[in-house]
Amino acid sequence: MTYNEVIRIGDEYLLTAISKLYGLEGHKIKPIQPHDGGRNVVYTCEKEGLSAKILRISFLNDRRREDYLGEMEYVRYLFDNGGSVSNVISSLNGNLLEEIDYNNHRFFVCLFEKAKGKMLVENNYRYREGIPITEYYYNCGKVLGKLHQLSKKYTPIHHRYGFFDRFNEGCIDELIPDTLALLKAKMKELIKTLDSFDRNSETYGMIHFDYNDGNYSIDFDNGQIMVYDFDNSCFGFYMYDLADLWTHGVGWIQFEPNADKRRKFMKDYFETVLAGYRSETRIDDSMLARLPIFINATIMENIVDSFEIIKRNGDEPECDEELSYLVKCMEDGIPHKGFYSEIYSCETPFELEKQNI
Repeated sequence: MTYNEVIRIGDEYLLTAISKLYGLEGHKIKPIQPHDGGRNVVYTCEKEGLSAKILRISFLNDRRREDYLGEMEYVRYLFDNGGSVSNVISSLNGNLLEEIDYNNHRFFVCLFEKAKGKMLVENNYRYREGIPITEYYYNCGKVLGKLHQLSKKYTPIHHRYGFFDRFNEGCIDELIPDTLALLKAKMKELIKTLDSFDRNSETYGMIHFDYNDGNYSIDFDNGQIMVYDFDNSCFGFYMYDLADLWTHGVGWIQFEPNADKRRKFMKDYFETVLAGYRSETRIDDSMLARLPIFINATIMENIVDSFEIIKRNGDEPECDEELSYLVKCMEDGIPHKGFYSEIYSCETPFELEKQNI
């Protein structure tokens, strides 16, 4: 099943059925441009006089009903307890998740309130006029800290999968080509290291697992951040989400040629993020000291995701410029995504020459 096939089936059948399930008759339902490797078809639903909504149709068969329900229940829990998230909307049947069977294929359907505000990219990466950008850094940490604090008290009814269900030796052997033997060995070593860390309510719980400016909107009147797209959420280390914030923070300084200035910026940036985070929850210094390890975990996730997309599309394995860079960092043990290393070029950030496998 491909994205275009789902769009066609949606036009022929699904959208009519979904409109009846959620009372969306009279809404203008338009698809949102997908990103590469997207696993869902997403639509905006708008009707004059009503708040806009986001419709998501999941069509891949690699997740269980339990996983989707786990995601929806987690989002509802966060919203009900003050988390700054886009709420999931129940169907007219009172369900957080609906399932539709069509031509021997099962589609999982959910509906959300559309977040107020805009993404940074929609505002050309300009923050609020007259307000220092450090407010945004602080708020990124604060909102994430609130979500993690709520997760520490969360007891699921439907249990979502965990980090090590996806990242383990078997998965690495299945996805990563044997020609990348060193990469496979390094990733397995990283997984063993992560698996050795203590897992308790202060270090491990439900996390977003894709916390970046593509998955939240900002109300530019007051700076409030509203988070959405919990499609990758899972049980994992809270430090992973913080590492994600670090890796996306490099975008603010990625064209600076001086490595010392890049390092100084990232130190100040992350201290501001942590100040916001710690205003809502605690994080032990021993976990923060492992930030480079969790940055490597985000690199591993990007590599695994790339090879999953290659496999799903039936393409020949190949490392493009961005994937080649990540593989080099992992194979050579270059810390901090190579951001302070000679491997990094401010002219072509996080890219190396394309490689055949």
